[in-house]
Parts: sequence; C-alpha cells; structure tokens
Amino acid sequence: MIETVTSFSEIIEARSGEPVRTCYFCQKCTAGCPVVHAMDYQPAQVVRLILLGRKDTLLRSTAPWLCVSCETCGTRCPNGIRLAPVMDVLKEMALQEGVAPAEKKVYALHQSFIDSIRLWGRVHELSMLMEYKLRAIDIFTDIGMGLQLIIKGKIPVLPERIKNLEQVKALYRRTGR
Repeated sequence: MIETVTSFSEIIEARSGEPVRTCYFCQKCTAGCPVVHAMDYQPAQVVRLILLGRKDTLLRSTAPWLCVSCETCGTRCPNGIRLAPVMDVLKEMALQEGVAPAEKKVYALHQSFIDSIRLWGRVHELSMLMEYKLRAIDIFTDIGMGLQLIIKGKIPVLPERIKNLEQVKALYRRTGR
C-alpha cells in the first residue's frame, strides 16, 4: 500500500483556495502591504515559509494575526494569489492546534466583534468595545476619546437587533460557533 503525504503547501492551497505554489517571489504583495512594517514575516516570506513546510514557524508568527485582509496583495499579484484567505487558514490552524494567538489583542478584538454580531445581528460598537477592553485587560486606554464619541452621538449607547436575527444565529450554528 502506498501512503500519500500531503505537503503543507497543498493543505494551505486546499483550505484557502489560493494557488500559493504558483508564487515566483516578485514581492509585489510585500511592496503593497500596509502593515508589513509590523509583521515578523513579510507577505512574500509567509508564502516562502509555506513552500518550505515551516508550519510551526508560521503558526507562531504575528503575520497572520496582523493581516488586515485589505486584499492589496491579491490585487498586485501577477498570479492572483490573495493572502488574506491564506492568513485566515493559518490563524484557524493555530487555534485548532492549541497555539496561542501571537497577537492576543487582535484576537480579543476579533472575538468581541464576532460576539457582537452573534448577539445583535450587527456590530454594536459600545458593547463590542467594552467586551474587547475587558478581554484585552486594557480598560482605561482611550476612555476619554470613547466618552467624546458617545457624547457626540457617534457611538450609540443602546443597541438595535436586526430583523431575522435567527438567520444570523443559524449561520453561527452551521459554522460551529
């Protein structure tokens, strides 16, 4: 019996739908990335690490957590490789394998955002930000600016649930969240 070994790059391609193995490292993705300065590995380096099978390195990396999914990489890539879905897969894999998010505050914001949508059907900024501040253990940073936004009516105090909230909840149930 012949055993098939699937490479890390094949797994990433299958899960993300992006043809990372077609990359020839022109680095246009890196040149256009607005957050490259904050990442430990640049977008082109992430692809290279995928092709080298450096799964553990990438699952502990800050790059997937700092990607803002702006799609600039895919727009600039001559091969149409969109790295936002790739970064999402890397984040999912890290969580599935019990690797702590490399950027805990980014993950806390993501969880708070998702929880707000689950509860209200849309984001209610005030409750989302309060939950985020508690999760991130960063309660007093920006409190002055937040109060000014509330006073000016830029952040509504009371949330509104959408009609057909049950449809949103059904989506969450289908994804197992």
